[in-house]
Amino acid sequence: MIYPTNAADKLGFTEIKELLQTYCLSDMGAGLVQKIQPMNKFDQIYKYLRQAHEFKEILKNDSPLPIRDLYNIKVLAEKARVEGAFLNEEEFFHILLSLNTVFAVINYFNERGGLYPNLEALFEHLPVEKGIVKHIENVIDQKGKIKPNASRELQDLTFSIAKAESESRKKIDQIFKNARDNNWTADGNLTIRDGRLCIPLLAENKRKIKGFIHDESASGQTVYMEPEDVFALNNQVRDLEFEKRREIIRILTVLTDLLRPFVPLLVSYHGLLTKFDFVRAKALLAIDLEAEMPELKKEATINLVNAKHPLLLLNFKKENQTVVPLNVKIDETDRVIVVSGPNAGGKSVCMKTVGLLQLMVQAGLLIPADSHSSVGIFRQVFADIGDDQSIESDLSTYSAHLSKMKYFVEHSDAKTLVLIDEFGTGTDPQFGGPIAEAVLESLNRKKIRGVITTHYSNLKVFANANEGLENASMLFNNVEMKPMYILEMGKPGSSYAFEIAQKIGLPQQVLQAAKNKIGVQQKKVDTLLVDLERDKKALLESKIEVDKKERRYKSLLEENEKLKAYLEENKKTILKDAKLQAQNIIRDANKLIENTIAEIKNTKADKEKTQELRNNLQHELKKNEVKEVSRQKAVESELHQGDWVKVLESGAVGIVMDITKDNVILAIGELRSVVKRKRVQKIESREVPKEIRKSSYSSQISDSIAQFKPELDVRGMRGEEALYEIEKYLDKSLMMGFPSMKVIHGKGDGILRKLIRDYLKKYPQVTRLEDEHLDRGGDGITYVYLD
Repeated sequence: MIYPTNAADKLGFTEIKELLQTYCLSDMGAGLVQKIQPMNKFDQIYKYLRQAHEFKEILKNDSPLPIRDLYNIKVLAEKARVEGAFLNEEEFFHILLSLNTVFAVINYFNERGGLYPNLEALFEHLPVEKGIVKHIENVIDQKGKIKPNASRELQDLTFSIAKAESESRKKIDQIFKNARDNNWTADGNLTIRDGRLCIPLLAENKRKIKGFIHDESASGQTVYMEPEDVFALNNQVRDLEFEKRREIIRILTVLTDLLRPFVPLLVSYHGLLTKFDFVRAKALLAIDLEAEMPELKKEATINLVNAKHPLLLLNFKKENQTVVPLNVKIDETDRVIVVSGPNAGGKSVCMKTVGLLQLMVQAGLLIPADSHSSVGIFRQVFADIGDDQSIESDLSTYSAHLSKMKYFVEHSDAKTLVLIDEFGTGTDPQFGGPIAEAVLESLNRKKIRGVITTHYSNLKVFANANEGLENASMLFNNVEMKPMYILEMGKPGSSYAFEIAQKIGLPQQVLQAAKNKIGVQQKKVDTLLVDLERDKKALLESKIEVDKKERRYKSLLEENEKLKAYLEENKKTILKDAKLQAQNIIRDANKLIENTIAEIKNTKADKEKTQELRNNLQHELKKNEVKEVSRQKAVESELHQGDWVKVLESGAVGIVMDITKDNVILAIGELRSVVKRKRVQKIESREVPKEIRKSSYSSQISDSIAQFKPELDVRGMRGEEALYEIEKYLDKSLMMGFPSMKVIHGKGDGILRKLIRDYLKKYPQVTRLEDEHLDRGGDGITYVYLD
């Protein structure tokens, strides 16, 4: 139910219906559009939305649907229902064309086998009775005329008429030639008078030929005579034509009798054509509006994402302008949105967008909003928009508003969507504000849902202090003094009355006088709102920075935990390898010493020989030491991507992903770490524990480096989501030493571009930002150059 009755007009729903009618091919489809009203049954609404969505998919992605000839065959079927009545040739031809369209449509969907289930349901269990077409085609030709051979009698009559006309023509041509040779005729040729072929004779010669005079010229000098010999032949033709007409009527009557049992089926076919014309119109409108099917919910909730007012969208399209999208959420927590802000800032458009899109969804129409928007179902929609003063009803503007408020309070409930524009206006603000607050309090107790626009400060304060109400404001650029048409939830907005007046050029003394006249408290509230908006912007920037640092902290903490777990897991292996290496060194040294002692014993402790063996021992030990030092230096000096290294402090083994200046990017297990070059020691592959080698991290890391591209597409993302992705890509680009990265954010209204660029400027590693070349995207792409 919509209250008052003109609310649909005020919200623009009537205009949407009128626009939808222009897309219909037939009067029947347009008539169906005229009847549509918002529904409140979930299954019914969902079915109509799915039908429009499926037809839109056909128009955009499939072969054209063969909808060509749409005639009102219901009227013709009702005429055929009457015993003794018959349809004429043109009417049968319209039925024939319409049935061909019906069967072509049914065949179209049968070929697609369940691809469009909701559209197929329109003709489910509807039989294809081609016998009707066969009967009509036996009588009516492709031009809509009765066939000469529709019956044997008609064929004979047609032949007889042609023969009689030929004889008549020959006879009159002969008489005319004779009269012309005798100079009895006037200027001109044979002519038709009263449906009869006549000879133009000079008046003085009219008695020279026997016949019937049908007419004479205005001057009386020429008479038009039908010769007596031709008269009988023409009468014969006339009689034959009457017989032919009677035979045609008999044939059409028989054909109508054959059609009569199929009248209910013809009515069903008519309904199918009407519905398809109607759904086709909805799909075409959806394409022009860039509309989608939102998620439909049974609860009385609204969550519109990037929604646009459909009528505003179409007007802006003509002028090559774009509409700023609206994001608004109404649920159990925030049931009523109290929107404030400057005049001409978009408050009313915001409220009307919510109301109009709600009516469109409940009427089965797709809406210009993202497909992941969600829309619930309301039993009632109450709207108070504009001036409804009435001379007939003796109602002033404010009285009309109060009458509506009375109805709202008495009849609203939790399933009611209430829309009020400029709540409380129309009377003395000293009294209008408190009355509006009391009405709002009463409506809030009934747990209604809705959007209310206002300039009254007491309503902003009331919304801030009560559960179920949420302040929102239309953003205003107080530097350029221009509205931004963006709805921001969570805070009231200033009217910017003095700022706008100053920009328009109102004299300073007038402005100052006005400021002196308003209450001190009101001035403080308005100033507070302006300051609050400025502070909230700064707070948002700080929040983004804090979130960034928090994510960084969590990342480092997670990295540290992974490293700790890796070290704990591989501690025994590392110690075992170290002990084994030490044992090998000791074993080799002992072996050398034992061999030396054995040789000393064999030489019976010969002094010279013993000294020689000692020198050889020292030489071998120094030689091994030099080799180890050389090996270590070689390891340290030659470090490449893919080499295995050991972290000196922890003993952790990892593989080199990349080398940037004095830093080495390592992969230790699944962990990535950046360490100073001097803190790692290169080791041979054979020294790497088997379990680490088996995991083959090197191939994964190499693939990761090969696959990584410093290019990120954030189109379609929300602000915080985009910044989070940019931060991750920026960190990777810096770690891998890329000199620049590319961020694709699109053009749109420039809001996302500004947010991203302001964010990137805070990074000390970012040296400059540039637009892409105009031919390759222009300011829809930002190049980020890194230090």
